[in-house]
Amino acid sequence: MKRHLFIALIVCAVGSLPFPVHAQQPAIPVIGFLSSGSPDRYTIRLNAFQQGLKEAGYIESQNVTVEYRWAEGQNARLPTLAAELVHRQVAVLVAGGTPAALAAKAATTSIPIVFQVGTDPVAIGLVASLSRPSGNLTGMTTLNVGLGPKWLELLHQILPAASNVAVLINPSSPAIAQTFLEAIRPAASTFRQQLHILEASTEPDIDKAFAALSQLRADALVIMPDVFFSSRAEQLGTLGVRYNVPTIFEFKPFAAAGGLLSYGGSETDNYRIVGNYTGRILKGEKPTALPVQQATKVELIINLETATKLGITVPQSVQSRADEVIE
Repeated sequence: MKRHLFIALIVCAVGSLPFPVHAQQPAIPVIGFLSSGSPDRYTIRLNAFQQGLKEAGYIESQNVTVEYRWAEGQNARLPTLAAELVHRQVAVLVAGGTPAALAAKAATTSIPIVFQVGTDPVAIGLVASLSRPSGNLTGMTTLNVGLGPKWLELLHQILPAASNVAVLINPSSPAIAQTFLEAIRPAASTFRQQLHILEASTEPDIDKAFAALSQLRADALVIMPDVFFSSRAEQLGTLGVRYNVPTIFEFKPFAAAGGLLSYGGSETDNYRIVGNYTGRILKGEKPTALPVQQATKVELIINLETATKLGITVPQSVQSRADEVIE
């Protein structure tokens, strides 16, 4: 009996010894990515975003997880999708585009938000200041929406006789549409261009808008900066050639696909910075310590092959300013 008691005491003593245990692995942080676009049309931007994350020390599926929410062109879904990510308690919420950024801001005041927008984030109420953003938001802006007057100027230099200019807007992005139209109307008056507003927020709408160009006898088409359109840049560039209308938009893939001109900030640079900021916040930096960055480089791409098909001669003075000429 005493022997059994002695063994039991030894077992208990051994069991209470401080054996070394493996340290518990920290939970992998989760990023929420919100966009009004769709994943199959976001490849370029996502690659750039991943590169920015990598620069900050994070690689998706290795030491960070990304949960994506795509509105598939239906901006009305964004508040619900943003609420899902907030409920998921993501560590950082990334918002691609102005509608997504506004939905994210409305959904949370505590989770850090990193946005990419083409509008002035101060003017639309995302932050109080670019240099010293307050609250839980920071990010990157191209201010491409404000480039509309320059687009009309370029069209005037290439097509000085053009008087009927169609403008394609997305009515489901009212903040962008209003800002863009307010910016270009004075320029249109200066260049004696009459603007014809066309609307599209779905794939069928795009086809209808291009079909209406011949009825309007449009001399050119300007496409509003918007995630819905930029995620369909190649499609829009091809349609411009098919309908025999000179077109201008913001990003290079549009011109590469057949659009006459693209003029705007680089989408790859933008999303790389967004990815880098996201990683830095995961490491502990606060949004208030990260100033909103503004694109400093604007790219002008001219598709001379398209110009030839349309019977347009692009002045050498314009070609000399181009960052790239597609022949």
